[in-house]
Order: sequence, then structure tokens, then C-alpha cells
Amino acid sequence: MRVSEMAREGVSVMQEFDLVVRSGTVIDGSGGPAARADVAVSGGLIVEVGQIKGRGRRELDADGAIVAPGFVDIHTHYDGQAVWDDRLQPSSWHGVTTVVSGNCGVGFAPVRTEHRDQLIDLMEGVEDIPGTALHEGLSWEWTSFSEYLDVLEKRPRDIDLATQVPHAPIRFFAMGSRAVAFEQATESEIAVMSQLAKEAIEAGALGFSTSSAPAHQTKSGEHTPTYGSGTDELVAIAAAVGSAGTGVLQYVTAFPDVTADFAVMRRMVAASGRPLSVSVVQDRGKPRGYQEVLNQLTAANADGLCIRGQVASRAIGMLLGLECTIHPFMMNPVWLSLADLPVAEQAMRMADPRVRQAILAAQTTEKNPHLTGGLRIDRYDSMYVLSDPPDYEPDVSTSLAELAATSGRTAEEVAYDTMIADQGRGLIYQAFSNYADGSLDAVREMLVHEHTLPGLSDGGAHVGSICDASYPTMLLQHWARDRASGKLDLPFVIRRQARDTARAVGLLDRGELRPGYKADLNIIDMAALRMHRPRMSYDLPTGGRRLLQRADGYRHTIVNGVETYHDGEATGELPGRVVRGARARPSGLA
Repeated sequence: MRVSEMAREGVSVMQEFDLVVRSGTVIDGSGGPAARADVAVSGGLIVEVGQIKGRGRRELDADGAIVAPGFVDIHTHYDGQAVWDDRLQPSSWHGVTTVVSGNCGVGFAPVRTEHRDQLIDLMEGVEDIPGTALHEGLSWEWTSFSEYLDVLEKRPRDIDLATQVPHAPIRFFAMGSRAVAFEQATESEIAVMSQLAKEAIEAGALGFSTSSAPAHQTKSGEHTPTYGSGTDELVAIAAAVGSAGTGVLQYVTAFPDVTADFAVMRRMVAASGRPLSVSVVQDRGKPRGYQEVLNQLTAANADGLCIRGQVASRAIGMLLGLECTIHPFMMNPVWLSLADLPVAEQAMRMADPRVRQAILAAQTTEKNPHLTGGLRIDRYDSMYVLSDPPDYEPDVSTSLAELAATSGRTAEEVAYDTMIADQGRGLIYQAFSNYADGSLDAVREMLVHEHTLPGLSDGGAHVGSICDASYPTMLLQHWARDRASGKLDLPFVIRRQARDTARAVGLLDRGELRPGYKADLNIIDMAALRMHRPRMSYDLPTGGRRLLQRADGYRHTIVNGVETYHDGEATGELPGRVVRGARARPSGLA
């Protein structure tokens, strides 16, 4: 019997491997039950799973820990960061070994020189990434999407990076200033966009993304250039993607008319033959609206149209504080006189009773409609003190409004005192989507639906107000371990965040611990798993700020057979690579 045949029969052969992970509880990503086993790795691939007699050049003891596939995060915005940074943190701190960028129709390729500033302004407005950091960090060594991938490939990194071709850049490329005038594209302009999308797919883009969400606005408050794009334009581009024989589609909408939006998506899928995903959340104004979307997903798939929902693993919420983009006093004229001081000095000054009284007396109802969350800065009934470790399913009785009612203070006073704590690092968590019922029950309903996937982490984006790259850890810690009721099985959540997300974007070579698959692994101490409260870091180009969140419990993270993180600390290894295009399932596997 040959070695390969012996391995298939479960007979271990005495040989040397690059790495053997010993005695862990293996949850292989298939959704099947956990089993105590070893995992052997050679040449960046998994070669055996079972009771392995051969030795490894390196061996890791996983006794008492879970051994799982690396997680695949299909909704991130590392389009800029990947150009200058070799570590795609915070995602890589949370067991993620592959990220997909180029979401929501925004990105930086293809690009004409005269449109660079507009793409930066768009990314700053839509995804809250400092424009100063983008201006400094982007090298602009590309025009085409293929050249952009070439630039990304020059830099090794801690995890694998794949990207999609976004709609906004190709609309600028084809239409120039007309792209932001909300004019319909001409037939010739649609032909140019379709060709650009097809060329990007052929160069290695995983798919095409677009957005019609009104909340997606430029820094100056204008709608994203893709807002209001005609259905014929979207269908033509989708058909061009399909003509390349590969690729996925992404559509972002606020669902003002669920039936009309699904009519567009159905046409895009029918014209392309390619799968499509759409963001699904519980809207506070229409708390049962998501169920209609789920029903439409079921109907579309019953009709043979592959449309999946991307869903979050917790409430979509803003972080408010003195270090953040928004907070309740951001329009207050007295506070604005302190706004340019270092945060610690702001907090010290604000702790002075006289300053406190002056700021509270000057509090205004004015808001900033051009910032994400800028209209919600006084909704204290949906705001909570963010503790450490953070509670992402807080009891409604602990809202700032309720704390004010029970403490004899105003909600503004509670917010003020929260923000100046810890030398101005105090944070308020505002749950504005997926929390209309005061719990995550709606999130659970979305997570377990047969046509949804975990997504929407926005890793690399909203760096001054949101830090949701920890969604994979949330699935493990909250949903599989800690939630008092309605827990989800650990094999289920691992399958969802590994194999299912990988398959959804055509990466069939990862997401499972099986021979022939990529050796992307996590060794996790479930008992020790713990998300920390996000902290603001000032490490972007030009000292730009970004929220980062760490987690305990990840003993080892391995990418392409190489350990990248040990107990949350970088090993110095950078085995991650750019992933160009779909990846086939390893040969000989069903």
C-alpha cells in the first residue's frame, strides 16, 4: 500500500513532517463532531489528521485546546492598509487567516490620476479611514486593477489577502465627473465598466461589489457614486463578471423596497450565473424587516438563484468617546474650545467642576449629518458603558438613559462622566442595528438561517468609531460558550466562519482540516478566550488613529503552515500572500 493510500485508510506512516499539532480536540470545519486527533502539516498543506506516529520538525501540544481551521473573513476594508502594512490587524488577532477586501463598492483600483483624491474622500466618508493616512500611505503605483494586485503582492503579510473589484472606481474610470452627478451611464460607459470588471476578474479579483445604501456617503456628505446606478448597468457588469467564468457579486442596500431590491439581485444572478451576497441587518425602524429579507433569500434559492445574506454576529454599533470620531458633545461650543487638546488633557480639564458645569449648560441639540452615527449622538436609550471585557449583549436596564433615571443624573451627565474616565479613554457603546429587541435574538435567527453567512466585520474600516473585526471571536466566546440561552454548537460556528465563508467566495482550498487543504489553523483555549475592550492606537501613517481590539485564548495561529501568532503576539513570520481568483478544491476530494 502506498503512503497516500495508507493515509486514506487511517494508517499512519513513520515519516517526518514540517509540523505536528498533537492531542487537540479537532473541529475540522465540516460541521461534524469534535474528535481528539493530531494534525500533520508539510509544504504548507495538511497531510494527515488522526493518530500520527511520524514526528514533526516542530510539534505543538494542543492538549485541552480546540484545533480549528483558520477563519475566512469575507467583508473587510484593508484596501489601503494592505498597501503599507504587513500586518492586517486587528483581524489577524482573532484567528482570521484570510480576508477579502474591496467590499461595499469602494476601493482604489482601477484609477486615473485625476480621480485619486475623490477615491480617498469616498473611502474616508464611507469607511471612516483618515484621509491624511490614505494620502500618505497609498503609493499609487498602479492604474489598472491588475497593477494594484501586483503592488499588493510585493509585500508579504501575516495573513492571506484577496480582494474584489469595487464599482465606484470603475464608474469614475468610465464616467469621470458624471459618476458623482448621479447621471445614468450611457451604453458606451456601461461597456467600459463591464470590460474593466471582467479584466479585474481575469487578473485575480474574487468578485465585484456595489452599493446603493444612502448611508454610504463621501466626506462632504454626497452619496457614493454607485448610488442610483441603473439596473441595466448592474446587470451588464454582472454578466461581464459571469463571462469570465468565475467570481462572485456583492450588493449593499438599505432595502427601502425589499421586492424591488431582490428583483435587481435576481437579474444580476440570472445574467451572470454567479453567486451574490447582500448585507442583512435588523433595522431599528423596521424591526421585523429582516425576516422579509430572509424569506426572499429562501425564495430566490428555491428558484435556483444563489443569493446569500451576510450577517453580523452581534449588534452593529458605534463606539463614542473623546478619542473617537463621534460623541454626544462633539457639537457643544464649550467642548469645541478644548477639542484640539490631547485627550488626556481634555479629560483633566473636563473633570474640573466649573468646566463640567459650563459644558453641560451649553449642550446643544445640533448634530452632524455627514458622519456615520452623527445623527444618533443623543439616543441615550441605545447607549451603554463599554466595560472591559466588553458586554455586547447588555441589559436594557443598563442603558445610559436608565442609569440616569436611577442615579438622579441626566443622560448627558452619565455620558460625560463615562467619557472622561480612564484619562479620557472611556467608551460608550451604541447598538443601533440588530438590537431593536434589547437582545441578540434577531442576530441568532439570522446566523442560523440556511442562506446566510457571517460577515460585515468591516475589518480595517470605521477606525475611529467601530471595531468589529472581533466578530469571529464573538461567535466562539459569546455564541458557543457564554450566552445564557440559545447557544450555538461550536462545530456549527466554526464551519460557518471557515468552510462556509471560504466556499462562498470560491476559495475551496481552505476552511477545513483535511489532507490537501491549506494549513491554516487555530489552536484555541476556549476557557481562556476573552475579548478585550477596544483601545485607540495612533499608528496609521501621519499618526492617524484607529481602534484596535485584542483577544486572549488564541494559543497559536498558523498560516500556510507557519506560525504567525503565539498567545496573541506576532512571531515575526509573514507567510501570507495575495490570493488571485478562485481556488479549486484539492484533487481527489469530494
